[in-house]
Amino acid sequence: MTANRLAAASIALAATATPALAHTGAGGVIGGLSAGFLHPVFGIDHVLAMLAVGMWGAQLGGRAVWALPVAFPMVMALGGAASILGLPLPAVEIGIAGSVAVLGLAVALAARPPVWAGAVIVGALALFHGHAHGTELPGALDPLAFAIGFVTATGLIHAAGIGIGLVARLPRGALALRAVGGTVCAAGLVLLAGPLLP
Repeated sequence: MTANRLAAASIALAATATPALAHTGAGGVIGGLSAGFLHPVFGIDHVLAMLAVGMWGAQLGGRAVWALPVAFPMVMALGGAASILGLPLPAVEIGIAGSVAVLGLAVALAARPPVWAGAVIVGALALFHGHAHGTELPGALDPLAFAIGFVTATGLIHAAGIGIGLVARLPRGALALRAVGGTVCAAGLVLLAGPLLP
């Protein structure tokens, strides 16, 4: 696929973005491994953020390939635990949509911070995702199975992002990857408009 076709496909994806769909079940009864697995898959905000984490890790290379995708679910779990314990986190939906924009921008700019700094950025953004999903766990029929399914799906989405990020090693691939990052950033800005606009 040429860089132009990849960018066009990414723009089409951004055009179909809808606001924060992964977080509509808060307080409802959710349960089971399959429900947990499918939950992040149907939230465009979560999918785009996870893909961007993988893409950025692959773009940075070296230890970042695994450090960023590992940092995200670890800190996401802390955010979920904080939510279950009733600890508040302000502006969760804004943080989630903003994470898509920030991570997409990092890929678009081919930002190259030290690995530890990239992990800190990814982890800080993961708190919002974890907090939102933590509010959904207490009402689950089987919270442990739900969490296992959710983390498994998240890991697979990260792996897909790493696979996309490897396109940078192809001729003109770095430019194509940056175009995809820009499209993810644009989708994040569209998602961000939802909670910001009345």
